Amino acid sequence: MNLLLNSQFTIHNSELNLTGSKSETNRLLLLQALYPNLLLENTSNSDDSEVILKALAHNCHTELVEVSQLTTRNPQLIDVHHAGTAMRFLTAYFAIQQEKEIVLTGSSRMKERPIKILVDALRQLGAEISYEENEGFPPIKIKGKKLTQHKVSLDANVSSQYISALLLIAPKLENGIQVTLEGEITSVPYIKMTLALLNKIGVETYFEGDKIIVKPLVNLSAPEVSGEGQQITIESDWSSASYFYSIIALSKIGTEITLSSFKINSLQGDSALIEIYKNFGVETIFNSNKSITISKINIKNQKSLLFNLQSSPDIAQTIALTCFGLGIGCHLTGLHTLKIKETDRIQALKTELEKVGAKVSITENSLTLEPSDTINPDIKIKTYQDHRMAMAFAPLALKTPLIIEDAEVVSKSYPTFWDDLTKIGFTIEEK
Repeated sequence: MNLLLNSQFTIHNSELNLTGSKSETNRLLLLQALYPNLLLENTSNSDDSEVILKALAHNCHTELVEVSQLTTRNPQLIDVHHAGTAMRFLTAYFAIQQEKEIVLTGSSRMKERPIKILVDALRQLGAEISYEENEGFPPIKIKGKKLTQHKVSLDANVSSQYISALLLIAPKLENGIQVTLEGEITSVPYIKMTLALLNKIGVETYFEGDKIIVKPLVNLSAPEVSGEGQQITIESDWSSASYFYSIIALSKIGTEITLSSFKINSLQGDSALIEIYKNFGVETIFNSNKSITISKINIKNQKSLLFNLQSSPDIAQTIALTCFGLGIGCHLTGLHTLKIKETDRIQALKTELEKVGAKVSITENSLTLEPSDTINPDIKIKTYQDHRMAMAFAPLALKTPLIIEDAEVVSKSYPTFWDDLTKIGFTIEEK
């Protein structure tokens, strides 16, 4: 489905309800599978979260699971499609499911996304995992077993999801886990999010320097996970909010949108939006009902901005498009993990920005955008099966008409995105 976003519209001052954080939901779904007395509210409705939920439900007897003929033992086959978080978290989860044997696979792009660092770490703990096709990449076969080792070292400079996957299963290991991180640590806020959620259910954790320790929590009679259950309400998704920050930044002074529901002391790294978007004249007010109101105020004259996004790389595309739409240059660093996402986001961003008239240079870790006053109209934006490419470019419709190809890809993280844009005034039609 291709969508034409017309530039002839006015943003309405509106209120929108955003569902729970995909990052928090995915972690808590795994913890809920390990500790069923956890009760979750405001879970994400994203495809990624649905994939994890279905894979975990009813002991894996769901519509996602089929009988595989890959081995004579007929392991169950679970297809996570494009969901990278599901691939990583489920790899760790099934490694400790004793007497279970599964093959975890995904889309053609998923088979190009590395999993070796996590597999090697799990093997250090005693896991039995093998590759079905290419060494270091899905699909993988996992024979679940009791893991008795507790010390593991892994490269911390690729994806924090590898680390979080290990931490999430750690309370179920009889000796917990001690992780030694090698190299510069990527996306620390996501690691801290995982540890904070473990703390919330009563797990003891320590994180200092290059060491993380998670203590076991195997006693299901513990008050945090017994009785009527512990209820956790998930904060709404800051990554989803980022697109509305971009819309406000590109709007006229006085435009405002209210979004629910967010916390001042958020666990999500992408809450860095609050400070970053002050540079674009976006003010954030926290309301008493846990909603936020974001509004456009006067903006200082800016020629170029520098942001290190190592702790929040998922908002890099949105920030780059905001800068381009405002005619501001930027230099974004800390982007190395974007090369192993749904697509090589650094290269994809360069390609599509240049279509609309931007001058862009990239490295393995950075993107530099030159200031520009020209925006090419009526350009088709390729999304590369990447939800964030579609949503990051959408606010540019405030400046020029454009076409978003394969627009349905937004369901991966924000299924109602196009509906919500229509609610605030966007003019959208199928093309």
